[in-house]
Amino acid sequence: MKRTCLLLAGTLVAAAGCGLTSGSPMVDDVSPGTVGKGEPLKGAHLTVTSKEFTEQLILGAMMGIAFEAAGADVLDRTGIQGSIGAREAVKSGDADGMYEYTGTAWITYLGNSKPITDPLKQWQAVRDADLKNGITWLPPSALNNTYALAMNQANFKKYGTKTLSEVAALAKKDPGAVTVCVESEFANRADGLPGMEKAYGMNLPAKNITQMDTGIIYTQVKKGSCTYGEVFTTDGRIKSMNLAVMADDKKFFPNYNAAPEINTKALKKWPAIARVLAPVTKKLNNTVAQTLNAKVDVDGEDPHQVALDWMKAEGLVK
Repeated sequence: MKRTCLLLAGTLVAAAGCGLTSGSPMVDDVSPGTVGKGEPLKGAHLTVTSKEFTEQLILGAMMGIAFEAAGADVLDRTGIQGSIGAREAVKSGDADGMYEYTGTAWITYLGNSKPITDPLKQWQAVRDADLKNGITWLPPSALNNTYALAMNQANFKKYGTKTLSEVAALAKKDPGAVTVCVESEFANRADGLPGMEKAYGMNLPAKNITQMDTGIIYTQVKKGSCTYGEVFTTDGRIKSMNLAVMADDKKFFPNYNAAPEINTKALKKWPAIARVLAPVTKKLNNTVAQTLNAKVDVDGEDPHQVALDWMKAEGLVK
């Protein structure tokens, strides 16, 4: 969600490395359900993009399938590595839209250091600020893929922490008890571990912090190799591994609500994009995301097929 592709002099370096030169037509055999009635996008040629992780691949597929049902020809450029590559594709018009996260835009792209705690006001601030960048944000979903710390059930029974304030208290009482596994980016971001420690009054020694790839964090936390691990709140592995998630009781972490981010020129040309996507966005929440993400990350299913099956099951498309 928050990794980046290299930028040089404002231009994407090695565009193919960010996925901008790849793409194939979407050829799903779909027709309108609650989405796309009257095929208001017939004649449109639209490109959808996403970042490379599971949830983004699913959301990108949903957007493309919705456009298909509404009559558009769709080019699939999902799976761009990092955050900035996909963002730049929408901004430049190389892609027409993607599902993006409000907190990522507010902090990573727009350069703000303090998140806005109210989810709707956070989205409004991002929407207003991004208009000058040629990007229009459509209304957000309830899906909030933010950071959290989680632990396995054995450690939960042992230490009993339910909130980050309680984790901070445990770290003071028993410093050796609080070991954490985190991504390298989270370990260095202002809205990651350093900021969390400051907000909660923690001072974890370096030897208690282990950096590793995202997927490994979940398995290490499940085994108990780390007492706490950095997780994303919509990750399907939380449920499948029965992990206990610590509440962010001081609301430090930003809201990362998923919302359609659309190239403004494309939206002006095809204003029906907004009403085509609205029913999809309205159905998205953390429970849906965890369930669908688990189908990919736990059960090994294809992200595009998972998106298509869900949209058919919900009556969004036929």
